[in-house]
Amino acid sequence: MEFAKKTCEAFVEELSSGAPVPGGGGASALVGAIGIALGNMVGSLTAGKKKYAAVEADILRLKARASGLQEVFLALIDADAQGFSPLAAAYSMPKETPEQRAEKARVMEDALCAACAAPLSILERCCEAVEVIGEFARKGSVLAVSDAGVAALLCRAAAQGASLNVYVNTKLMADRNRAKALNERTARLTARCEEKAEEIYASVRAGLLPENTI
Repeated sequence: MEFAKKTCEAFVEELSSGAPVPGGGGASALVGAIGIALGNMVGSLTAGKKKYAAVEADILRLKARASGLQEVFLALIDADAQGFSPLAAAYSMPKETPEQRAEKARVMEDALCAACAAPLSILERCCEAVEVIGEFARKGSVLAVSDAGVAALLCRAAAQGASLNVYVNTKLMADRNRAKALNERTARLTARCEEKAEEIYASVRAGLLPENTI
């Protein structure tokens, strides 16, 4: 599929089409990649500057983590599309006989669970990303602190989008215990990312606005 290798224009065009993939999961992964890349830019604008020599080692460590996360997010664009393929096939299975209906239900259940894997991975990486971005915001160049704030908001949006792509699958699961466990894990990860991203945004915003500005 290699959606991540498309141009921005081609990806957006594909996203707007009637094709089932890429969809919300792939879009969320791309937003996550953009978010952590923007955080990485803060590191790039800080590294090598005499003013920030005391945190140079930290910045280089953060940049390495951010670069790795960029690659993972991009890979998750295609992973999400691949995870949807078995589900799409399951929807089209015949259901004329009791045996066919039972087999379709079995395959659907497995496919629904598999389709949750990439969105959950996106969520986990978003939690990592905001931690890295938070450090960039604290230690990076003050000239790029607004970019760290934007980066955090993008990763929060990516996490929220990924969570919906879990919930849309768990809603259809027959195994409600499995669905409940996945929903709870998703909620925990989403809340963790949202809290950290909001903390970064609030800190950046407070530092940029004059005192007493609402």
